[in-house]
Amino acid sequence: MGKGAAAERFFSDKETFHDIAQVASEFPEAQHYVGGNAALIGQKFAANADLKVLLCGPVGPKLHELLDDNVFVPPESLQEVDEFHLILEYQAGEEWGQLKAPHANRFIFSHDLSNGAMNMLEVFVSSLEEFQPDLVVLSGLHMMEGQSKELQRKRLLEVVTAISDIPTGIPVHLELASMTNRELMSSIVHQQVFPAVTSLGLNEQELLFLTQSASGPHSSVSSWNGVPDVGMVSDILFWILKEHGRSKGRASDLTRIHFHTLVYHILATVDGYWANQLAAVAAGARVAGTQACATETIDASRVSLRAPQMFMTSYSEAGSRIVLNPNEPVVEWHREGISFHFTPVLVCKDPIRTVGLGDAISAEGLFYSEVHPHY
Repeated sequence: MGKGAAAERFFSDKETFHDIAQVASEFPEAQHYVGGNAALIGQKFAANADLKVLLCGPVGPKLHELLDDNVFVPPESLQEVDEFHLILEYQAGEEWGQLKAPHANRFIFSHDLSNGAMNMLEVFVSSLEEFQPDLVVLSGLHMMEGQSKELQRKRLLEVVTAISDIPTGIPVHLELASMTNRELMSSIVHQQVFPAVTSLGLNEQELLFLTQSASGPHSSVSSWNGVPDVGMVSDILFWILKEHGRSKGRASDLTRIHFHTLVYHILATVDGYWANQLAAVAAGARVAGTQACATETIDASRVSLRAPQMFMTSYSEAGSRIVLNPNEPVVEWHREGISFHFTPVLVCKDPIRTVGLGDAISAEGLFYSEVHPHY
């Protein structure tokens, strides 16, 4: 909260968590929303009337009732009780003890064992044959932090096996989320999860944690000081795609990363695999402004432009110096076969809700992205 950073943690004490959840749930002003990255991304897609979404994850009665009619849940995914995630939202300037939040954000905690154990993974893969998707979205690997090391290792290998069972040619997007376990993060990068997926979605906390866990560029930076430096972010995205992405000498499917932070977004893609990046990154930025303010379109009086007006495209190498042009807000640059599309975000001044913003950004970006089939 002191840094205004989004975070999510596993709450290990089951009884205490259920006591808190019950009190929160019965509170007269309690609000229940669709939760979980996959469900939120699914809901965002389902808002488009001509899209059908298959959601495989532990779905309890309350969640099932809240889901859009275009979201189909296989019978095996239904369970008798809901998994609750508790969200603490705060506004910019709000204080708690000695802490004062520099900007609005949220803290999430849960005791969610069925998502943590990836219980629905096999159901998911077996449902794909009948559903025949054009896109697969995975999330929840961060929930495994509540599991033992042995179970984490075993389940990760099963995740990779499951992803490799998805028919060739169907893009697979992995949405990352807040983590603290460096070993688990390193395993996700190195144990074939990255090469098995086509696309990644992450924010500045996850990007820094990823480079720290896998000894990438700028891994000595302990935390971002204010707005994440565009050149540093660009270096890390470049490194992920160069080291773990698709290339002539590497059997990896990873060709796309959609990075979002409060004031700007970057879409990095390996050349030749994606199109329409300009529209995709702009759509993600637009939904960030409308959803946080809960407006249908961007309301200029309720948003502010806080992105750097000038930046370098690399911190460690001789990058280009970019000055933002308001008439062409999406900036494009290239580095060794990788294209970068940068857009500022019109940030909501007094957000109604920050939770699920990353999911909405990733979903919208994917909706506008065109993948070139490579078989």
